[in-house]
Amino acid sequence: MSFDRRAFRNALGCFATGITVITTATDAGETFGLTANSFSSVSLDPPLVLFCLGKTSNNLDVFTSSGRFAVNVLAEGQRDLSVRFSTAFGDRWEGLTWETWETGAPILAGCLASMDCATEAVHDAGDHVIMVGRVKRLASVAEGKPLLYYKGDYAGITDQG
Repeated sequence: MSFDRRAFRNALGCFATGITVITTATDAGETFGLTANSFSSVSLDPPLVLFCLGKTSNNLDVFTSSGRFAVNVLAEGQRDLSVRFSTAFGDRWEGLTWETWETGAPILAGCLASMDCATEAVHDAGDHVIMVGRVKRLASVAEGKPLLYYKGDYAGITDQG
């Protein structure tokens, strides 16, 4: 490798991404969630999506063993939700409106899109795991703009007339 870790992170930061909150729940109903921008579609048929989770994450065991997760795509006005689920402090769920669908993973209110997924596969990938999910149910809104992440900071879409 002829570059350092920081240079690699800086190069990756040039790719603007949407921001999601990935959620799951145990069979006992305990809820977990985290902010992730490492989300992608995989396949239309069957409907598969993925997200990547660091092996050092406190949530690794619950996500890899629960058999379910939901992807909640954040809108531009949901920066506080992104921050809430990216820190380990406080009750992340306090005051939030959410529901469950087929798998039992929390679906957050007010998001641009939500996908309820059954875990299809977990792949080892360096210092991360790749979580692949089969979409069981989804919803999206017709209007709204996404919350973005670019070069280490939040960003948005501006209309250019």
